[in-house]
Amino acid sequence: MFHSIKIGALVAGAIALSAPVAKAETFINILTGGTSGVYYPLGVAISEIYGQDMPDTRVQVQSTKASVENLNLLQQGRGELAFALGDSVKDAWEGNVDAGFKAKLGKLRAIAAIYPNYIQIAALKGADATTITDLKGKSVSVGAAKSGTELNARKIFEAAGMSYDDLGKVEYLPFAESVELMKNRQLDATFQSSGLGSAALKDLSTTQDVTFVSIPAEISEKLGAPYQAGVIPAGTYPGQDADVPTVAITNILVTREGVSDDEAYAMTKLIFEHLDTLKAAHSAAEGISLENAVKGLPIPLHPGAERYYKEKGVLK
Repeated sequence: MFHSIKIGALVAGAIALSAPVAKAETFINILTGGTSGVYYPLGVAISEIYGQDMPDTRVQVQSTKASVENLNLLQQGRGELAFALGDSVKDAWEGNVDAGFKAKLGKLRAIAAIYPNYIQIAALKGADATTITDLKGKSVSVGAAKSGTELNARKIFEAAGMSYDDLGKVEYLPFAESVELMKNRQLDATFQSSGLGSAALKDLSTTQDVTFVSIPAEISEKLGAPYQAGVIPAGTYPGQDADVPTVAITNILVTREGVSDDEAYAMTKLIFEHLDTLKAAHSAAEGISLENAVKGLPIPLHPGAERYYKEKGVLK
C-alpha cells in the first residue's frame, strides 16, 4: 500500500515538473474620460487592438473625469495608459496644486503626443455671443470641476482679461449634462475642450441653433506652449458654415514608471500600426501622426516608447 502511494506521488511530481509554466497575465487599464467625449471611444479602440495583438494581456477601459483624475490614478499605479491634455500633464509634472496635483507626479512617462484638442465654445443663438468677451454676464458651463477642460477655461478667460466673476453663472458640468441644460434653455453656453466632431456638440447643434464662439489668435500667443492657434473648420458641426478661430492643445498618451519597456514598446508600436482602426473609432484620430508623436512633450518618454521611435527614425 505504502509502495503504491509513493509511486503515485512520484508520478504526480514528474507530471507537475513537465507541465508548462503558465505565463503571468499582463493587465492594462486604459484611463479615458466621459463616454460622450473623444477619449472614451479611442480608448475602446486601443483596448481592442491590444486585446488582439498582445498575447497574455487583459485590457480594460475605465471612464473617468479625464486628464487630472487620469494622471493622479497613473501616479498611484491604478492605470497603465491614460489620455490627458498637454497642459494638465505639464501641471502634473510640476506639481501645480491649483490644477489638482498635491505634489509633483514624478512617475509619469509619455507614450505619444496624439491629436490636438480644440477649445469649442457653443452658445445658444439667443445669447448673442460671437467672441469670448461676449460671454460676460452669461451662464456658462466650464466642464467638470478640476477637469482638463475646466483648467483650460480658467487659463483662457484669464488671457482674455476675464475671470469666472465676469460670468453671470458658472456651472461645473461634463459635456453631455451641459448640452441637456442648453436644450432646456437653462444655460447660455458650454465650454468644451475635445477633438473635433464631439458627440455632445453634434447632438446640441443638430437640435438647437447655436453659435461657435471665436477665440482670437492673440490669446493663444499670450498663453504660449502647449497652447497654439487653431481653427474649427466650417462644416464640422450642423449649421456651422464658417471657420471659427480658437485655441488648440495637444493631447498626450501617458504611462508610468513600473510598466515594462517591452510592454510600453508594444503599446506604442500597435497604436501607430493601427491608426486606421482609431480613425474609424473617431475622426479626431485623423490628427495623430508618427512625425508629431515626440513633439512638445512636457514629460520624459518611456524608454520602451523611445526604442520604438528610434527604430522608426523619428528620434536619433
